[in-house]
Amino acid sequence: MRTIMLIDMDYFFAACEEIKRPELKSRPTIVGADPKGGRGRGVVMTCNYVARKLGIHSAMPISSAYKIAPEAEYLPMDYSYYERKSNEALSIIKRFSGAAEQVSIDEFFIDVSLKVSNHDEALRLAEKVKAAISSEAMLPCSIGISSTKLVAKMACEKAKPNGIKFVGEAESKEFMWPLPVGELYGVGAKTRERLEKMGYKTIGDLSKVNVMALMDEFDSFGIELHNLSNCIDPREVVENYEIKSIGKEYTFGKDTKDDSEVIKSIKELSASLGKDVSAKKFSFKSVTLKLRYMDFTEHMHSRSIRPTGLPGEIAKTAVEIYLENVDRTKKIRKIGVRVSGLQDYKNQKLLFN
Repeated sequence: MRTIMLIDMDYFFAACEEIKRPELKSRPTIVGADPKGGRGRGVVMTCNYVARKLGIHSAMPISSAYKIAPEAEYLPMDYSYYERKSNEALSIIKRFSGAAEQVSIDEFFIDVSLKVSNHDEALRLAEKVKAAISSEAMLPCSIGISSTKLVAKMACEKAKPNGIKFVGEAESKEFMWPLPVGELYGVGAKTRERLEKMGYKTIGDLSKVNVMALMDEFDSFGIELHNLSNCIDPREVVENYEIKSIGKEYTFGKDTKDDSEVIKSIKELSASLGKDVSAKKFSFKSVTLKLRYMDFTEHMHSRSIRPTGLPGEIAKTAVEIYLENVDRTKKIRKIGVRVSGLQDYKNQKLLFN
């Protein structure tokens, strides 16, 4: 039988911090922006379950988290450490499967179809994976198991925290259809709102809609919604997952229209991004600048360039994009710089600044 597991590191960044400081396990711990005494303008990246019990969650404004728990431990991101722990978890996971697909820093798909033949064997193998990650990497994880990536991912969400959930192929629709339509993997907040306005409250409601009606509303994405809601997901686990883009963002302490301040921040983000591009030996062929204004409207402006690995091209291009596209009637709240079209330049002759 086809058996796929999705292994998700629970509250990963905060769990990594708990390894460095075990006393944090009993305290609300929040990783993200500096709250600045409740005046901070960033967000919570993640938090441990002690903090979650207080009502704090990922993507919450850091100022809101501070109002709930001013006594919590607020920690900055230590991305290089998190990346090391992620690689450690990946090396453990690969021992249990011939192929492992890393889809984010804390999520991994593995296909164990050749290693298990029934429900009980799948659960036993998941327990072994979980125990190895816990004992060797000292990280908690949850595991979803099913016949498709989609259902394995959604089963994993129901397994949290620190659990395992198996949903067999025959039970997939029974498991998914009663769930709110917003829980369907791939449905974001805006799509959820549109679907609910159309009268579709559950995934089961959506599954019964004629695909042409969905295409009229969502174009080609309507086909994907139809397939996913009917548990149709033929995607294989692919080990050579490639990073498509990398980026960095910055939230200003106060909304600003000062070109010099914005350009300085764009250059700083670009320099930091350039170090990552160089370290990972990437070339890139597109630069994107994100501008979020004081009214929370957000605009993405991209420019294609000749493939290059020169870090200096990031700032040069991003600043040009800013000067050509900024809305000078509004103050800026947040900026982001991203490069995409990434390729390995091992076999290319590139010069670096």
